[in-house]
Parts: sequence; structure tokens; C-alpha cells
Amino acid sequence: METSSSSSNHSRRNFVGLASGVMAATIAGKAGAQQEREAGQDSAPASPPQSVKANPLEQFAKPPFEKQLQDWPGLAGKMTPVPDHGEKTYKGTGRLNGRKALITGGDSGIGRAAAIAFAREGADVAINYLPAEEDDAKEVVEIIKAAGRKAVAIPGDIQDEKFCQKLVTDAVQALGGLDILVNNAAKQVSVES
Repeated sequence: METSSSSSNHSRRNFVGLASGVMAATIAGKAGAQQEREAGQDSAPASPPQSVKANPLEQFAKPPFEKQLQDWPGLAGKMTPVPDHGEKTYKGTGRLNGRKALITGGDSGIGRAAAIAFAREGADVAINYLPAEEDDAKEVVEIIKAAGRKAVAIPGDIQDEKFCQKLVTDAVQALGGLDILVNNAAKQVSVES
């Protein structure tokens, strides 16, 4: 018996299958490029450093940090010190030129760092985030645009399957396709130690 969720064109199984295929194709492409370089067939110059050279012992704020409370989901922009997602430190080399990426949870944390890195590597990026995180998302969009890439912001909750279908459709339409999916959205919880 088919239910409406199992007959959907964008079922979770299809979505996961698509994501697995994209990841496998990306890995296979990188492996082939690596073999060409090792065989001396690729005459591209060596990649420049990936980040600004700085002593990591002096680069970041040092504890103790004051206790901070925010209502969930919280905003990276309101943290003290503000976390480093690569805004000032990551330099790309064009390894993702022409690619199109969708990153869930792309407004903060690992998703934000991935969005910044992908844009600086040459990818156009769509980020998904909860509507309450709009301020953080706006910052990420500006960073992506500053890297000369197309930025698409798509707010919504991926706990809703219908929204997930719309998310993929909107990202494909806005970017002209998808090459990379980073399904990163999560909820951070603090626990006393």
C-alpha cells in the first residue's frame, strides 16, 4: 500500500540516495584528479596555503570564559568571544569552482564554516536555517557574496518533510542544480560537567 509520503518524488530515501550519490561522485572526482597530479598530467601550480599563517596559541581568546545563556536556538553573533568560523582566517583555492552546494544549519557552527569555506573555494551556496537565526544567516550571506559567489538563504525547519522537499526544489531552482549536500542542521545542548 502506498502512502502519500512513500509516493512522494522527494522521499527521504530518495534524498539520502541522492546525497550518497553526490558524495560518491565528489570523492571519485577528487581521487581521479589526485591520480592525474601524481602522474604529472596536471600542470596546475601548487595550492597556496589554506589559512592565514598565525600562531594558534595567540590567535584565539583564552579561558576562562564568562557563563552565557541564550534562548534556543541561540545566535553565534551574540557569543563572547565570537567564534571563528574562518571569516578572517580561511583562504580558498578554487577547488569547488562552479559547484553548487546546499548546507542545512548553514548559519552557525560547522555549517557556517562549511558555507564560508565552500564559497571561498568557488561554490555557489544555499544555506538553510531556522527563522529565529535570521541575523546569523544574513552575516553568512554577506560573507558568501563577498567571496564573489551566489548566496541563497532558505529559512525553515527540516523536521518537516514537506519543507525538506521545498528546500531541495528551491535550492536547485535558485542555484541551477546541486552538486553538494551538507546535512548539518543540529541542536546544541549544554550539560553541566
